[in-house]
Amino acid sequence: MTIERQNPPGLHTPPGYHHVTVSTATRTVYLAGQCPLTADGSVVEGGVLAQTDQVVANTVAALEFAGAGPADVVRTVIYVVTDDRETLSAVWARLTASPIGAAFSTASTLLGVAQLGYPGQLVELDVTAALG
Repeated sequence: MTIERQNPPGLHTPPGYHHVTVSTATRTVYLAGQCPLTADGSVVEGGVLAQTDQVVANTVAALEFAGAGPADVVRTVIYVVTDDRETLSAVWARLTASPIGAAFSTASTLLGVAQLGYPGQLVELDVTAALG
């Protein structure tokens, strides 16, 4: 299996991710939106970066369960409850510096949204991985 991450000619150079990801996977893994919830179902307190850290921990566990790792990720969508670009940038920086940082070198989208599913939830991560 191969995963190719590329930036086509004529498109801007993105900050860390790629415009196009092509995979020859025989198995695809779709994670449910990974939320900042602890094992008992509580939303992590401490703000957007603390919640981002919990999302990372949950994503690591889900990927490992599926037999995948960050390098197998072919698409991410990051949702952050904010309309502030600095907050979006801080979440992006935290994710790319995290143990799953390699997942964000692929096709990625970062969105500021009005609200998410759990009361007090500020971050959610949607992940698709490809396995050989």
